[in-house]
Amino acid sequence: MLENLARWSYRRRRWMLLIWVAALVVFIGLQSVAGGSYSNDFTLPGAESQKALDLLKARFPQQAGDTADVVFKATGGVKDPQVEQALDGLFSQISELKYVLRIDSPYSKEGANQISPDGTIAFATVHFQKIEGDIVPVEIVKKMISETESVKEPGLTVVPGGPLVQFAEFENPGGAEGIGLLAAMIILLVTFGSALAMGLPIMSALFGIGIGLSVVLLSANFLNVPNFTPQLASMIGIGVGIDYALFIVTRYRQHLHQGMDPEQAVMVAMATSGRAVVFAGITVVISLLGILLMGFSFVQGIAVGGAATVAITMLASVTLLPAMLGFVGQNIDKWRLPLFHRREGGDDRSLWFRWSRVIQRRPVITLLSALIVIVTLSIPLFAIRLGFPDAGTGDVSRASRRAYDMLSEGFGPGFNGPLLLAADVSNPQAMDTLTTLSDRLGQVPGVAAVTPPFPNDAGDAAIITVFPTTSPQDQRTSDLVATLRNDVIPKVI
Repeated sequence: MLENLARWSYRRRRWMLLIWVAALVVFIGLQSVAGGSYSNDFTLPGAESQKALDLLKARFPQQAGDTADVVFKATGGVKDPQVEQALDGLFSQISELKYVLRIDSPYSKEGANQISPDGTIAFATVHFQKIEGDIVPVEIVKKMISETESVKEPGLTVVPGGPLVQFAEFENPGGAEGIGLLAAMIILLVTFGSALAMGLPIMSALFGIGIGLSVVLLSANFLNVPNFTPQLASMIGIGVGIDYALFIVTRYRQHLHQGMDPEQAVMVAMATSGRAVVFAGITVVISLLGILLMGFSFVQGIAVGGAATVAITMLASVTLLPAMLGFVGQNIDKWRLPLFHRREGGDDRSLWFRWSRVIQRRPVITLLSALIVIVTLSIPLFAIRLGFPDAGTGDVSRASRRAYDMLSEGFGPGFNGPLLLAADVSNPQAMDTLTTLSDRLGQVPGVAAVTPPFPNDAGDAAIITVFPTTSPQDQRTSDLVATLRNDVIPKVI
């Protein structure tokens, strides 16, 4: 069947190329008129943190919306009249932005604790409305960033921070896929020594990625597709697309150099390497779809998007690529690079041919050596820590990272990752219990400060904020969370 498909693609190459071009145009058109929206719903059903978030949404709606920070440092002190005037003007401008509910200013009575002990660093918290199923639009956050950066006062540094700002800065990562594609082109040029041979895998991969990304956006109509799915799918598509096409083109060149005509070379390449590509592609698709077994909605788009890109790229490798090889024919080595060009003829004098014979003569020694290397490289896996990065892992050129560092400088490293305890206080004695818990939490090693219980307007829920002494990415912070959950809280509640 694969040989018949390859033969049809080769002999009717104009039709096959037209089919793929038409498919690309149609899917891009469908994406533009019927594409869904990316989601940022990272709910974790059953997790304690998710239960706390659900309680906040239900009884503390003012605490459930997204927030951003305006962090500032004044060499003469943040209470300098000129500094205060400049910041009050900034807060007024930000408060006029869409979706902004309120701004907790450090110059208000309630915001007195938002000024560092030395009086040189302070922050204001911008509260946004809760937008069901999404976060504040990036355009609004960028306007806030622009307003913040427009403040110019001698001795005053103002930077926006918080998860919203971090997301806005990473909303367009800035060409990671392009860098990957450029690296692949260089590697293919060195491997083939021919610009034309290099172009075939790139072309095949780009068709697969273009249609695959359109499928990703279309699937966002009925699946939870995170905003980083296109980048992930693109990098996977570049990798597998070039790998599959490289495999087939290498075998095609080998048989061509051995004297076969182009059609024979294509048939043999597809009967050997083509079968391996189909098997590998199906395996990768099944593996990616296995992510769905995790049961989390936010991985659905990742699984389907990655699998769709791989499947389409695999299909391009066994249909579009044979057609393109038909156009190229004997000219596969055209536009050679003199220093790198070589023939694919199975030369028994080559390094790789001699190396394959060494492995075949000593299979047991080779197997044990490879196993030792793999096990050694796998040792760090046992100490791996998973999670989302915070602003502290970003580059210092980003405002979110500078705000993060400024808050750490003024309030301590744990201030960037406060722990929020949400409680149902329908029981009349519950507030007294929470007060006792707050006092007990302040005595736990690793806790820098604890706020008293803060009830909602209805008086049926309350929150306590715990500030660790260590940063959010520190292992000691994770250990503190486990200690509070398993030891401290159960003994008081």
